[in-house]
Amino acid sequence: MPAVQRRKERIDRGIKVRSEDVYAVGSWREALYLISPRTLPVIVLLALPPFLDAYWQGVLMRAAVFALLALSWDLLARVGMVSLGQALFVGLGAYASGVLNSYLGFPVWLSIPAAVVLGGLASTVVLLPVLRLRGIYFSMITLVFPLLFHRIIEATAILGGTQGLPGLSPLPGRMFECYLVIVAAWVCLFGLRRLMNSDYGLVLTGIHDNDQTVKASGINIYRKKAEALFLAAAIGAFCGAVMAHYQGSAGMSMFALDYSILPIAAAVVGGMGTFAGAMLGAFLLLPAYEILRGIGTLRVVVYAVMLTVFVVVLPEGVFHYLARKYNQFERWKTVSR
Repeated sequence: MPAVQRRKERIDRGIKVRSEDVYAVGSWREALYLISPRTLPVIVLLALPPFLDAYWQGVLMRAAVFALLALSWDLLARVGMVSLGQALFVGLGAYASGVLNSYLGFPVWLSIPAAVVLGGLASTVVLLPVLRLRGIYFSMITLVFPLLFHRIIEATAILGGTQGLPGLSPLPGRMFECYLVIVAAWVCLFGLRRLMNSDYGLVLTGIHDNDQTVKASGINIYRKKAEALFLAAAIGAFCGAVMAHYQGSAGMSMFALDYSILPIAAAVVGGMGTFAGAMLGAFLLLPAYEILRGIGTLRVVVYAVMLTVFVVVLPEGVFHYLARKYNQFERWKTVSR
């Protein structure tokens, strides 16, 4: 007699199947099912700041900053460049905006956009010689560069040395700072997703999958890598410029390891390769880290345990898990051998 066993199977919800076709416009229920996951997070984040005090507005702003860094990291990872040095982009963007504002007298509304371009270009030029490296070798070099710039500034006392560049012009207000970074995060999220779904994004994904095949088709893969690197670096430079004006100074702390590690943790917890997962991970981890501040130094232990649980229990990431639960249901099916 054959042994009877049971296993789980996942089935798409009927509403998901209908909403993927033209029938999505045939019923308000299907249309709402389709647009709710895309619109509700936007509405919640845009409506949240007025209900928070100044401290939690700052937390939300920093979470949006790390969301941007996680997006830039995820972009590089999808092109086959796993970076451990997002702090390089942040530091160069912060110092570029600091020099323009402090030394050259640029107003803040001009120094930040200029720092985005200058920081992106400087980061691309610095990393251009190592674009031919792959895997762990590229990652190791990107990890070294922020530490290198940190030590150069400390040893030579250039750009203010250990004191940094104080007295930078502030942004108009905490609410403006919060909305500026949140809107920038949403623009980057939808822009990067659209970019990667285009023909250009197909080439970038192909470089990650099999760069030699893309190269054999006549495409200069190093130029494409440099373009993706500039885009990711410009996002990081924007974060650095905003943080410099938020803190009122640009210093060596902008090359801190947190700007390199936390974006990776956010992408891993949220779900790599989705952009939305990286952003979700940042908005989960940063508030959780602040909530744990009340337990003192033990928060590092609790935070590490929490990250471990996320990685072990949900290796696919929170975003993939939520998307699966939203689009599918599970049932037990009897199978026999």
